[in-house]
Amino acid sequence: MVDSKAPDTLAQDFVQFAVDAGVLRFGEFKTKAGRMSPYFFNAGLFDDGARMQRLAEFYAQALLHSGIEFDMIFGPAYKGIPLAATVAVELARQGRNLPFAYNRKEAKDHGEGGTLVGAPLKGRVLIVDDVMSAGTAVRESIALIQAAGATAHAVVIALDRQEMATEGGREVPHSAVQYVRDQLGLQVCAIAKLADLLQYLEGNGTEALRTHYPRVLAYRQRYGVDEGTM
Repeated sequence: MVDSKAPDTLAQDFVQFAVDAGVLRFGEFKTKAGRMSPYFFNAGLFDDGARMQRLAEFYAQALLHSGIEFDMIFGPAYKGIPLAATVAVELARQGRNLPFAYNRKEAKDHGEGGTLVGAPLKGRVLIVDDVMSAGTAVRESIALIQAAGATAHAVVIALDRQEMATEGGREVPHSAVQYVRDQLGLQVCAIAKLADLLQYLEGNGTEALRTHYPRVLAYRQRYGVDEGTM
């Protein structure tokens, strides 16, 4: 179980957990933006019950520390679906039972039909996802939530890469997280950030892991964003 800890400690523990699970890997990986990244985070590799349970605990603790208030949970297809369900279960275990819903990629033309599954969307909705590369999934979620008459209120993600987004094939000086926060007006909570990963590699990792620090730092210096204002 993840104990109640300060955000910095929680972030370091999460990075360790992601490394141990093989979810956070180091090497050369091409991102959606075409960049060669020295690290890769694949939340799809949290692929058994024990890992998903612990992941949900990290999400719940990050949300508790954030102070964000919300009325229900929404998971965008596909990775957001198991995340929304397991986070809802963990929050219920901690005494806060909230409804959740998710969407289908394609509308169902039989049975109950439609693209939404689960509880009716209403009130202040928290969107749960793994990472935010371009904010596309969030914008699509906002449209679905607003169309249902609810309010897209906040987003929680596992890792904030803290790097420049791309628009029309060009780099822009803000990240997807900053865009969602400052332009779309949603609160954003991340369990850990790239800065936390760098801190881990520098001081908490093994000697082998520390060898990746210079390359990750160089990537941050090349593609990182100013964490002040957009």
